[in-house]
Parts: sequence; C-alpha cells; structure tokens
Amino acid sequence: MPIRIPKALPAFDALVKENVFVMTADRAAHQDIRPLEVAIVNLMPTTVDTEIQLLRLLGNTPLQVNITLLSMGSHTSKNAPPGHLEKFYVTSKKAMHRRFDGLIITGAPVETLTFEDVDYWDELAQVIDYSAVHVFSTLHICWGTQAGLYRRYGIGKVPLEKKLFGIFPHGLSEGERHTSLFRGFDDEFLAPQSRHTESDRRALKNCGALRVVSETEETGLFIAIARNCREIYVTGHLEYDPLTLDREYRRDLNKGLNIDVPRNYYPGGDPAQDPLVRWRAHAHLFFSNWLNFVYQGTPYDLGEL
Repeated sequence: MPIRIPKALPAFDALVKENVFVMTADRAAHQDIRPLEVAIVNLMPTTVDTEIQLLRLLGNTPLQVNITLLSMGSHTSKNAPPGHLEKFYVTSKKAMHRRFDGLIITGAPVETLTFEDVDYWDELAQVIDYSAVHVFSTLHICWGTQAGLYRRYGIGKVPLEKKLFGIFPHGLSEGERHTSLFRGFDDEFLAPQSRHTESDRRALKNCGALRVVSETEETGLFIAIARNCREIYVTGHLEYDPLTLDREYRRDLNKGLNIDVPRNYYPGGDPAQDPLVRWRAHAHLFFSNWLNFVYQGTPYDLGEL
C-alpha cells in the first residue's frame, strides 16, 4: 500500500526515484478504491496445490482481491478432483466478456509438445490475445511464459540437454533494482526452476519489445517484461511451496525416469533431509509488488482499459 506524505518532505523525491509508492494528500483525497479483479488460468497438473500456492501469495497484502479461476473449456482435466472445476471455475469463453486488473497464466505439463499440438492451444491463444486489451497486467509463469512469448512475439522454445531442476541464484540486470516489481529485492535471490525447455535465447535478445530484467548463463531467461509491466514473463516457480520439488522428484523416481536430485534444495544434496526453503521471502515480495503495481496503475473503471 502507498504511504501518504507531504510532497515537500525531502524523502518524497528520494522515494519516488526508488519507485516506492508514495502519494500526495491531493491524490489521496481523490482516489477511488475498489477490490482488484484477478483471474487465474490454472493449467498445472496439481490443481488444488497450485491454487493454494498462488492464493497464499495473493492474499498476503492489505488489498482486497477478488479471484476468478479460469479453465480451458476445450480440455478435459485428468488431475482435478471430480467436480472441482465445475464448482469453482468458469471457462475462459464465459469470462472473456469481462475485464480484469490482473491475470495469471500458470505453467503446464505440456512443454515437450509443440504449442499447436496442445489440445487447448487455440483457446489459450485467444485468452492471451484478449488480455492485451482487457487486462491491465498479465503474469505468465513457466510454460505460460513460453506460451505468451510464442503467441505475442513468435519466440519459440528449445529443449535443454537435461531438466533444469532445483533452486538457482538470480540477480537483476543493471538499472532494474528500482523497478517497482523488484522493490526490496536483494542483489542475489533464489528461485525454483523445473523445466525441460527454454525460450530461444537469440530470439529473446533480438526482440525489441521485451526487456530482460533477470537472466543467468545457467538458467537462461528468468524474468522479462514488456509494455511497462503490462506483460510479465517468469520462467521459474516462485510460488512453489517447500515440498513441491520433492514431490516432483519422487514422482519421477517412481516412474523410473532418469532424474537428477534437485540442485541446491536438500541440505548436503541428500534427499533424506528436509528441504531448505530459501525463496519464500522473495516470492511474497514479488507478488506483493505486482499487486501494488496493478493497484496503482489500473483505472477505477475497468471499462477504461
């Protein structure tokens, strides 16, 4: 939430330069307040777990947020509990007459397929197109990032030699420390990664519409933004809870897959030990910053988007 201080106070200009949310008494007097409308396209196979993870982060703010859960009407889920989607979700077709302050598009277990071979691709592509006009800020996660970059900019994905799996250090590009999304971030921060593919690095570099704000040689792109944060692309999973990677690891072991122990996750690299959580604080900070960005920028009347 913003702080209200006199514009003449010396701290005002300094905080504005750091993108700290401050407002004058005049703006505060004329500010209309309403709940934020945020939609979530949940494509993860762990339907309920993903709901809990995202809602935990979205709920850690004084802002009131109305959540709409969206499903793909062209896809029959094999992972959601029976009747869960029918009871708690609306199809994208029914929701696309509305406007939203924010939209989250999650990852999905389809990254080894071409986009066009995903059975709900046409429907998701329509949602991505719709969001460009009818959503103030869209946050893409993991495969959702790859899907958004492909749909909007034609940036394809390439397979990795082995699964990128574990907790990895990241930083911010020069000059990005005071971007509102990263207010309060440390110089180095950790985030979970779990994927078999990555967006084409050369195509990313040549896309003038994108601003890469976090990347490493080891993980490739971590976060990019476009249209002044109206589009946000995150390849990792800041939302993961302490045991998500552990469950993925043991699931793949039980399937007989050749899976490495997730890096930088178990103390001493020993899966018999409880995982060490070192990304939770920045996850909360990132989602709180995103909601505050949306709150400050979105019009009171969503019809003005």
